[in-house]
Amino acid sequence: MPETSAQRALAVSLGARDDADLAHLFARRHVSPSSPWRDMFDAAEALLDPLSIARELPSLSRDEALVLLDAVEGTPASGAARDALVGHALVGDDGVPFASVSTAVSEALPDGVPSASPPRGATGEAPAESASEAAEAAFTNAAGVADILMLTLESPLGRIGSGSLGATERRRLVDAGAVTTAAEADLLVGLAADVGLLGANDRAWLVSPSGREWLRLPTLERWARTALALRDALPRAYRSADGGWIPGEQWASATPFDPEGPERAALWVRRFVRWGLLDGAGRVVPWAAPLAAGGDLDTSALRDLLPPEVDRVYLQNDLTAIAPGPLAPHLDVRLRTMAARESRAQASSYRFSAGTIGAAITAGETAESLRAFLTEISLTGLPQPLAYVIERTSAEHGRVRVGVDAETQLTRVTTDDETLRRSMEVDQSLRSVALARDDDDLVSHVSADVVFWALTDAHYPAVAVDAEGRPRALERAKLSGAEQPAPDPVETYGPLLERLRSGAGDSDAAWLERELDQAVRARAVVDVTVRLPDGSARVFRLEATGLGGGRLRGRDRAADVERTLPLSHIDAVAPVD
Repeated sequence: MPETSAQRALAVSLGARDDADLAHLFARRHVSPSSPWRDMFDAAEALLDPLSIARELPSLSRDEALVLLDAVEGTPASGAARDALVGHALVGDDGVPFASVSTAVSEALPDGVPSASPPRGATGEAPAESASEAAEAAFTNAAGVADILMLTLESPLGRIGSGSLGATERRRLVDAGAVTTAAEADLLVGLAADVGLLGANDRAWLVSPSGREWLRLPTLERWARTALALRDALPRAYRSADGGWIPGEQWASATPFDPEGPERAALWVRRFVRWGLLDGAGRVVPWAAPLAAGGDLDTSALRDLLPPEVDRVYLQNDLTAIAPGPLAPHLDVRLRTMAARESRAQASSYRFSAGTIGAAITAGETAESLRAFLTEISLTGLPQPLAYVIERTSAEHGRVRVGVDAETQLTRVTTDDETLRRSMEVDQSLRSVALARDDDDLVSHVSADVVFWALTDAHYPAVAVDAEGRPRALERAKLSGAEQPAPDPVETYGPLLERLRSGAGDSDAAWLERELDQAVRARAVVDVTVRLPDGSARVFRLEATGLGGGRLRGRDRAADVERTLPLSHIDAVAPVD
């Protein structure tokens, strides 16, 4: 099909689609909502541009690629694959590829679609031994992701220009014991981001609101939510018709037009193995089989293989706590707000100090709430040394109060300790908040929250207070923005769709003007059929030189004169070979 005819055919097809279908097509083809297209012919021309087609081909599944290649070789597409390719604007309604598509396909796969990845003999359900290893991987990596989120709550994970973790952040995760290698850090952070546990700004990864909620869930529920999210996040080409996924060994050959397909497939296989959905040989484990078939999870088999969680710890005189097994996540999360975890294994250890207790009080705990929580989870009562640290830290904490002056709205720092007041006034580490003496207090134009955290970082026993002087808890962790629902493509492309519809008008006249415009741009020689006043028609062979004011100008090759023809009288135009 000649390119101009293909553009017209696609424009007619686009005009017949409803807004929802068009909007989803534009979203798939990454069309800018601010595109300057005036009508469907502009849209068709852009969608048939070789660069646009080259960007679209890698998204095709293997079945779609095979049907498209057959169509290029002369067998029009049919059935569900034809409908999908029409939806991608790669073939016409008759199943025949557009010329630029055929060219792009031939250039991308000159030798045809490569053979599918050969079976490795790892089919069927995973045996008991590998299922046990997959369960261990599920438990270990769920704990690893939890550690990553906890560390990100303390301090966002910095990203480099490419969007990946920086080397410093990888080392931080390794040194903290959240992961064992830098590669594992990239893998688990990417997994957490793709399932919505981490969100990003321009420079850092932040825990999302759903990630914060996820931290408080039991291990099995953490795993199940993430498993469902992983399946839903799979690339379309890896999904099966029933809503599950095709065998993992087929993922590498699932997108024949995508040169990065094998690398992307390997990443997803590693994620599924890490999360205990596939075993090391790529077989589906028993508890993931319903999920792979498009159904819900059956976690009973996994539950039996996971180590039982405990809800008690041993509090010891050396200011440590020992969990005799995996501590229930909600207890682990709270315990880590008041103690530093020293080791993570089947039995984890935590260490208390004046600093960790002070941080807990800063976050809203009190001496009473600390004693109550620790007594509740302790198998050995509350040791005297730990009780003493709690009491002493609580007594010291709050000697510096940070609030907002009701009259001036300045931040006011008060204390009864003159030594502390003088120290804060001259402390060089507090220069950024510019504390100034105001009688017996210090004031700052910087917000109270910023001043409070500056004092806390400088190890002053500060407490934030409200207008009535009552302590108020501040949470330092910065979360990413709340997850927004996917934008409605019809709403996103609404103005563009309206412009394309209004620009349709008389499609034959619009197409004729478009052909003439292209002829003028190319200074092409064309045969123009003109309807004369007596109803007869005459053909002029012109070198098109101008178009405007409703008229075509061109040099008549036969008479060697300049002619001006009204567009309203032109019935047809045809290129001269």
